[in-house]
Amino acid sequence: MASPHNIQMSSASVPLVHEVQIMDEAGRIKNTHIPGERPLTIYLDKREVVTLMTLGSAPEALVLGYLRNQRLVESPDDIASIQVDWETDSAAVKTHRSTVDIDALTSKRVVTTGCGQGTMFGGLIEEMSEIRLSDGPGLSQEAIVALIDDIRTHDSIYKKSGSVHACAVFERDGNDKVRLLHFIEDVGRHNAVDSISGLMWLADKPGKDLIFFTTGRLTSEMVIKGAQMGIPFLMTRSGMTLMGLELARKTNLTLLSRCSGKHFEIFNAPERVIFTSPPVAS
Repeated sequence: MASPHNIQMSSASVPLVHEVQIMDEAGRIKNTHIPGERPLTIYLDKREVVTLMTLGSAPEALVLGYLRNQRLVESPDDIASIQVDWETDSAAVKTHRSTVDIDALTSKRVVTTGCGQGTMFGGLIEEMSEIRLSDGPGLSQEAIVALIDDIRTHDSIYKKSGSVHACAVFERDGNDKVRLLHFIEDVGRHNAVDSISGLMWLADKPGKDLIFFTTGRLTSEMVIKGAQMGIPFLMTRSGMTLMGLELARKTNLTLLSRCSGKHFEIFNAPERVIFTSPPVAS
């Protein structure tokens, strides 16, 4: 991906899916596939920050997005390099300068409901009061259905092995057509959204015209990260939590749940959705 930021980054790769032998209920021996899972310890200027359990599909983007969403780095321009080494399961981040008080941020830790237990540092929930997305833009019912179908037909690790979550971000053109920008799978949805956030940060991509989709539930953590990216639409084929909904109301995010086929349920800010025909009165 072309980037306006001069960050030296590795391009570390590992096998994402592994073939294993199993026995089924009839005693038959079969070969099947399961996703990988490995630790990745992030070091920021030689200081250990966190160990993430990850599939490893986009480790450099994951590290960048994690640092962004935890506010441990203020700008991509502050980063000199990100080097991932799978032999040591580590990611070494070197900065040009550090203006963030890491001790103050990491002194308050919240373990989230993310798969594998995600972590949020500092008073992120309290700081959400400073974010309020604008009322626009609108998204048509046809575009929503097309996006859901794009996800359904997208080739994925989940179809081959299961046990992973997917996150995707779509962009609209002037004709209200949707185009897939990024699709990331990981063992936890918080890792997948951080990876997408890192890719957007690297490309200086604003979120105001984007739509975010996840296969996992929309928890407070997912809504916080969506609001941080400035994305007005969050969609899931699953459900959501009460705190996720409350934070969406505070930040003016449109939440769509149970997205499957032509079906979806709007939990917040329905005025952004443009129906083909007027909604049926209850």
